[in-house]
Amino acid sequence: MKTLAAFTAAMLLAGAAHAQSAQVDRYIHAGKLIDRPGQAPRGASTIAVKGGKIVGVYDGHVTPLGEAPVIDLKDRTVLPGLIDSHVHLSSDRAGQEGLLAGFTESKQMGAYEALWNAQKTLMAGFTTVRNLGDEGATLALRDAIARGWVSGPRIVDAGMGISTTSGHGDHRLGIVEELHEAVGAANLCDGADECRKATRLQIGRGADVIKIATTGGVNSRIGAGLGKQMFDEEARAIVETARLYGRKVAAHAHGADGIAVALRAGVDSIEHGTLIDDESIALFKKTGAYYVPTLSTVNGYLERIAKDPNAYPPEVRAKIDWRIGITGKALEKAVPAGVKVAFGTDAGVSKHGRNADEFELLVKHGMTPMQAIQAATVNAADLLGLAKEVGSIEPGKSADIIAVSGDPLSDVKVLKSVGFVMRAGVVHRGQ
Repeated sequence: MKTLAAFTAAMLLAGAAHAQSAQVDRYIHAGKLIDRPGQAPRGASTIAVKGGKIVGVYDGHVTPLGEAPVIDLKDRTVLPGLIDSHVHLSSDRAGQEGLLAGFTESKQMGAYEALWNAQKTLMAGFTTVRNLGDEGATLALRDAIARGWVSGPRIVDAGMGISTTSGHGDHRLGIVEELHEAVGAANLCDGADECRKATRLQIGRGADVIKIATTGGVNSRIGAGLGKQMFDEEARAIVETARLYGRKVAAHAHGADGIAVALRAGVDSIEHGTLIDDESIALFKKTGAYYVPTLSTVNGYLERIAKDPNAYPPEVRAKIDWRIGITGKALEKAVPAGVKVAFGTDAGVSKHGRNADEFELLVKHGMTPMQAIQAATVNAADLLGLAKEVGSIEPGKSADIIAVSGDPLSDVKVLKSVGFVMRAGVVHRGQ
């Protein structure tokens, strides 16, 4: 009976495999598989892909039936495509260099720069990004990638970040008044009514998410500090309006007072969060908002200053020096308190294509390698509203898959050298 039962099971399995083979474009043989970060990894595994989607995940290296090709990653660790929740694809330049480029290079050139940065990001293993503010080139790039016209990561875009007059997003700061009209102020608002209108304007431009600035910024060309620069009623008006249109809200916030303003208003994430305090942590836990630390901004600052000590004007340089010294302290408070963390780099301040540098800093300041990977996959997917599509390797999700040599759970730095990248079933790097 046991022999007959085993034979029957084998025949049924073979029949299922034959049927399955007709539904598969290719197979991936993984040496180790971190398919659902936060849960125990799997050993030798097989992933079946069809039409850009994952259709099966199996233990062991399954011998495919039919003619579907096999991608051999048996000597590597396979993970879901990574997600960076905070990038600015439009530029890899900052400080005085970035300011000059804004007046000497065309918007068309800026669009090509956004594409170049997007492709560097994809090749680094980041198959999805949330772009938190630029002049509009990335809105178009998002659509061009979705249409298959160019390669790049999946983009969730914020249009232009919303700020108060003389706030962090006021791009007229540091520029002579005669040029203010050319720079524009469509993203600025003062008072609840103006802030509702500014939010609707970005939604009308096609923004997937709304970005606001409730505090000053390190790179703001004004010596106004990093505390609150938006009133509660202004932040609340933006969040309420965004909700009418089904949009999430990300808040740039450094100072604890501005973090509190944003969290009380109901934002979905705090970006930077440099001065998180006990009240901030209580509000994070109450609202369920994510913290996006963007620690690797310091790498960009240090590199530019080493190359040119005058890369930033004095009022900015003072804030940069402060930021370098305090980086990571907030994360060291947030992680043990159970605040939800999503991966984000602020690439554009740091360098595009080196997004994975953030992993090393996350681990340095209190996260385990698995927690850091979880932040860049399942957590980030949840924050972006894409949990049903990306963030893990499961049937029905997009075939966003990467592979590295070595074990990132032992040494998270191996994620800086991604050797295989697949997005939506298309291989962009590797076999």
